Amino acid sequence: MSTPQPAPARGDGQHVLVVADDPSTVELLTTTLVLAGYQVQSAANGADGLKRVTEHPYDLVVFDATMPDLDELQRGRRLPPADRPPVLFLTAYESLHTLVPELGLGEEDYVTKPFGISEALARVHVLLRGRHTPRQGDTPHYRDLLLDHATCEARRGARPLDLTPAEYRLVCLLLAHAERVLSKGQISRHVWGDVRADNAIEKLVSRLRRKVDVEEPALIHTRRGFGYWLGCSSR
Repeated sequence: MSTPQPAPARGDGQHVLVVADDPSTVELLTTTLVLAGYQVQSAANGADGLKRVTEHPYDLVVFDATMPDLDELQRGRRLPPADRPPVLFLTAYESLHTLVPELGLGEEDYVTKPFGISEALARVHVLLRGRHTPRQGDTPHYRDLLLDHATCEARRGARPLDLTPAEYRLVCLLLAHAERVLSKGQISRHVWGDVRADNAIEKLVSRLRRKVDVEEPALIHTRRGFGYWLGCSSR
């Protein structure tokens, strides 16, 4: 009598980005991951995938390393160092040596093409172990400043904040490191993926402060000569 196979592990609503230029691969992975309990979006090339990752806090990226624009991606922007998602590479066996660390990604794993969907799901489960989508009750917040990663929206108390993508990424960073001073370099790399001039960072912080600090107490502060921080009183 054959031994019954264990049911594949299910997701817990984590956000997954599939980056591949083959429509059949995208459809197979998207359908399978959605049925397995994940929230899935897709990008058709590496440049679009990198842009999406810098604008949205994905829990995992499934990345087809055989795409033709991989070399261009390596020469372009690197991902910001903060909150880098783990990556599952899809690669041809003979191309394993081309998976380079210059992409600057976090935890990594791979499956070789053609891949078995059960193997891909198992690797996804391992990479996502311990990660989950915030639910009601554990929404990221500091006092009355709250974020909703599912909709990429923020509010101060009952007042919604109309934030640009850059402003949202900045408030995510400040909230994740509440009551800690962050340098302009740290902010620049997280928000834009590269180093920007001081005045660009100062203008961004100023715009965010005008939207967040309408009510008292003010939450966004400057530590002159060091950077900015989120908290309840200036230092």
